[in-house]
Amino acid sequence: MAYELEFISQNDFEKHVANTIKSYSKSLLSINLEKFNRNIIDPIKMLFDKNIFQYIANCEVPKTGWDVIYTDSRTKKKIYVELKNKHNTMNSGSAQKIYIQMQNQIMKTPANTCFLVEAIAPKSRNISWGCSINGLHVEDERIRRVSIDKFYEIVTGISNAFYQVCMQLSETIEKLVQENQNLTAQNDTVFSELRQLSPEIQTALFKLAFQTYEGFQKI
Repeated sequence: MAYELEFISQNDFEKHVANTIKSYSKSLLSINLEKFNRNIIDPIKMLFDKNIFQYIANCEVPKTGWDVIYTDSRTKKKIYVELKNKHNTMNSGSAQKIYIQMQNQIMKTPANTCFLVEAIAPKSRNISWGCSINGLHVEDERIRRVSIDKFYEIVTGISNAFYQVCMQLSETIEKLVQENQNLTAQNDTVFSELRQLSPEIQTALFKLAFQTYEGFQKI
């Protein structure tokens, strides 16, 4: 099986996929597709967490605070990232808390930017994020709401980098499961039902979650 990612080494990618599958194995309990769709599981969040970015150049994954900090190698400007699974998982209180944290960061480092990166956004986007603070609408171009495909594009310089990761994921999971049967998940009906949507489980997940993201229109 060919390995095609230029921005993460094959050894790092395979190690990370294997470790993350193991960490999630206890939570892959029997469910059906109806339950799955009511609370759609992000395939990247299911198999990855923020630590995938530790293998991408110029990205740092701090132990506390921000989920990811990216430093542009040319300008040395930084992007401070809060990573969320879905665009609708925040209530107004948590949104305000994150926004104030971002405001404080750009006050300290005004040349830098803060991103709320959403694995499942309503569509592919990189937009200014406005928020209501104490009843007043505040907005700053340096505080942005960004879909994960656009964030991957920024940190790798490759427009469809996130698509490449997702396509490589299918190949790597198949390889790892063939090599180690302990990585197989519990039997559940969602896997068989997803196969009816697509020959590839991951492709079906991607069709549900990432229809407007760069590269996914052709699958």
